[in-house]
Amino acid sequence: MFLRTLVRVGVTLIASLSVLRAVSVVKGDLDTTEAGHVEIQSKVHNATGIRYVKNSGICETTPNVTQFSGYIDVGTNMSMWFWFFESRNSPETAPFTLWLNGGPGCSSMIGLFQENGPCLVNADRNSTTLNPYRYARIIAPIGTGFSYGTDAVNSTEAAAPFVWTAFQVLFESQLFSKYASREFIFGTESYGGHYGPSFVTYFEEQNALIASGEIDAVPVVVSALMINNGWYDPLIQNIAYLNFATYAPGYGQLQPDDVLKNISDALYGPDGCVVQENACYAAGTSAHSNKICRDADNYCIDNVFVPAVGDYDSYDIRQNSSALFPPEYYVHYLRKKDVMKKIGAQVKYKECPDAPYEEFVKTGDDARTWLPQLSALANSGMKILIWAGDADMNCNWLGGHASVLAMDWYGNETLHNTPFTNMTINGTPVAAVQNVDNFSFARVYGAGHEVAAFQPQAALEIFSQVVHKEQLHSV
Repeated sequence: MFLRTLVRVGVTLIASLSVLRAVSVVKGDLDTTEAGHVEIQSKVHNATGIRYVKNSGICETTPNVTQFSGYIDVGTNMSMWFWFFESRNSPETAPFTLWLNGGPGCSSMIGLFQENGPCLVNADRNSTTLNPYRYARIIAPIGTGFSYGTDAVNSTEAAAPFVWTAFQVLFESQLFSKYASREFIFGTESYGGHYGPSFVTYFEEQNALIASGEIDAVPVVVSALMINNGWYDPLIQNIAYLNFATYAPGYGQLQPDDVLKNISDALYGPDGCVVQENACYAAGTSAHSNKICRDADNYCIDNVFVPAVGDYDSYDIRQNSSALFPPEYYVHYLRKKDVMKKIGAQVKYKECPDAPYEEFVKTGDDARTWLPQLSALANSGMKILIWAGDADMNCNWLGGHASVLAMDWYGNETLHNTPFTNMTINGTPVAAVQNVDNFSFARVYGAGHEVAAFQPQAALEIFSQVVHKEQLHSV
C-alpha cells in the first residue's frame, strides 16, 4: 500500500512503512510458548527454514481447503510471516499466486483482509465472512505485520535476494515443492511498481545462473506479473499529479487554479521537482545518490503531491481525508490472542511499522525509477498487466498510463496507436483497456487504490483472464 503521503500529513496509525526489512522485537514481546509450529529446517541454505501451523480454521473456512500460516526464516533472526491458501477449485492444477502489498513497509495482510483474500472481517471485529472473489493463494508480507527480526534491508534492490531465498526455502520443502512447477503469478500493488520489476528481474538473473550451472538452486519462473496502482517512475508520476489535479477523468478539476499554478511552479521551476528527479536518475547508484534522491523525494512530496491531494482521501478522491472504506476491522481481529495462537503468530500485528520505512527513506528509494526493468520484462514477452483504479490519486492511472507509454519495448508504437476499449461484464462497463500481445493496461472504473476492495467482481475477472494468458475482453 502506497502510504508515503500519509506520513507527511500526520496520520499516526500508518506513520511509517516497510516491506522488506525485519522489524526489531523486544525479547519480552516474542511469544514462543504457544505457537505450536511444525518446523522444517533447510538442508541447503544456512539458518533458514519454515515454521508453520496447518489448517488453523481462521479466515478460510471452506471445507477441505488447506491453509498454512507461519514463518519463513531467511537468515539468522530474519523471520518473514506467510499465509498460504490452496485454491477452492482444482487445487491440484491451480497456479501459484504471490501477493505483496506496498509501502514501502506495509503488511500484505492488507490485501488478504481488505482485497483479494479468502475472507473479510466483519464490523464486530470478531468474526469473518467468506470472500467469493478471492484470488490470492499465498500472502507473504516481509518485515511487517507479524514478521520479526533485526537484519535490515534499505532499498528495493537489497530486498530481492531475501524474497528469492524465501522461495528457495519453500520449494525445497516437501510441503511446497509441488508448486515449483506450477504457473507462478506475481501480484502486487502500489510500491509494488518498484518490487515487481525488481524482484522478477532478480529471479530471472538467478534462473540464468542456475541454467549455466553457476549456482545450485530451484528456478523461480514467473509466468505473469500484475501490478495495480503502481509506483513505477517518480519523474513521470509526479508530473501526473498536476495533470490529475487539473482534470481527473470522470471526476473533474480537483484543485483551484491558484493551487494548480503553485504545483506547476514547484514542478518546472529552477531546482524544482523535475530538475531534482532528473538529478536523482543521473546519480544512479553512486555514493552521493542517496542524498540527491532523498532530497528530490522530500521536495516533490511536500510541494507537488500534498497540495495536489488537498483535503481528498489520496486513495479514493470520492472520499475526504477521513475516509472509512475499506474499513480497518481486520487489524483488531489479528491482534486477538486466540487468533494469533491459532495461526501461529508470535508478535503483535503491526500494519505499517515506522522503522523499516525510514531505512528506505535514507537511500531515497522512493525517488528511483524501475521503468527500465519493467520495459525489459515487457520486451521479453512476459504476460504483464498494469492496471489502476481511476479514483486513486496516490498512484493515479494517468501516471501509470504515462509510465507504460514511456516504456522502451517492441510494443511501444503499437500501444500508442491502440485506442482504449470498454471491457464489460454482463453488459456493464468495468474498465477501459488496451492490449498489445501479452501486455495489457486497464483503467478500472469506480475503484480506489485497492482495486479489489472497490470492484471485486471486475478484479477477479481481470485476474482470471491474465491467468489464462488472455487479452482483456468483455464477458
